[in-house]
Amino acid sequence: MPFVSIRILAGHTQETKDRIAEGTVKAITEATGLPGEAVWVVFEDVTAEDWFVGSKTVAALKASGKL
Repeated sequence: MPFVSIRILAGHTQETKDRIAEGTVKAITEATGLPGEAVWVVFEDVTAEDWFVGSKTVAALKASGKL
């Protein structure tokens, strides 16, 4: 059974996560022929202060207008 772990910036709506999960399951089922019930998708919300690009947080990059 495929297990997909998706790290995403905290703050996305449940609707957005639902769409991402649906698309992920669809891609895997089409590629493998497995039923959708065999695909597990888990979201890990990460705050902008805990997500780094290089040595700067996403929060700092957003504040500076670089993201």
